[in-house]
Amino acid sequence: MKLAVIIPAYNEERRIERTLREYSGYLDNFVKKKNNFDYEILVVINNTKDRTEEIVRNCKKNNKKISCLNLKEAGKGNAIIVGFKNALERGFNLIGFVDADMSTKPEEYYKLVNYSKNYDGIMASRYLGQSVVKPKQPVKRRVVSRIGNFIIRTLFFFPYRDTQCGAKVFKREALEKIISLLGITNWAFDVDLIYQLRKAKMRIKELPTVWEDSPDSTLNIKKASTQFFLAIIQLRILNSPFGKITKIFRPIVNGLWRKIK
Repeated sequence: MKLAVIIPAYNEERRIERTLREYSGYLDNFVKKKNNFDYEILVVINNTKDRTEEIVRNCKKNNKKISCLNLKEAGKGNAIIVGFKNALERGFNLIGFVDADMSTKPEEYYKLVNYSKNYDGIMASRYLGQSVVKPKQPVKRRVVSRIGNFIIRTLFFFPYRDTQCGAKVFKREALEKIISLLGITNWAFDVDLIYQLRKAKMRIKELPTVWEDSPDSTLNIKKASTQFFLAIIQLRILNSPFGKITKIFRPIVNGLWRKIK
């Protein structure tokens, strides 16, 4: 098995070194134990304004299993798509991504890798019965998350409770079928990814995880929830079975999206 772990990174100078050190150290143990296991951590830096690239390149000097790309375009979704394509071109047979903030520890991420043998994709979930979130999120954030998930489940008929958790793993065959179809690179990227995989009849499993909220998070809940809602509506319109009818609404949604971004 050859695993590619993609880490999208935007202004992560305070956290990326620790993340790379802990993930590479954990995965190195499996390289020693298993003859058929290898990995690479691909950091995709997206339009960063700080020392993220410098730090990643210094880490790369000490570990050849770390590589990086530096994009001029912003956006987490775009960074992951570029990482997917790069990993597919270089022959990795298991490809996933994880957030740079260490909310998902390497041992939790490797659980996804272990489960992937029986599914086309595995995604970590913070909202299943056995999941653990530390510390407990504020009420406002939990309410926003639940409302967002309800909208997603209603519009896309998903059975999943947490499409937005930043830890997922996929088989290369699954990504090869849908990589050219991914077009939403903003807040709705994860939903678009799962939607396209389900359309292609891929088997996606949601797995409970231990998730530790990052104290350095600068997420603006009000702005983020508005952006997310508009992105989801945009995605639903773009994939509507009544495509010709919904064309008239696309300029309106796109205009709102540009104003709120």
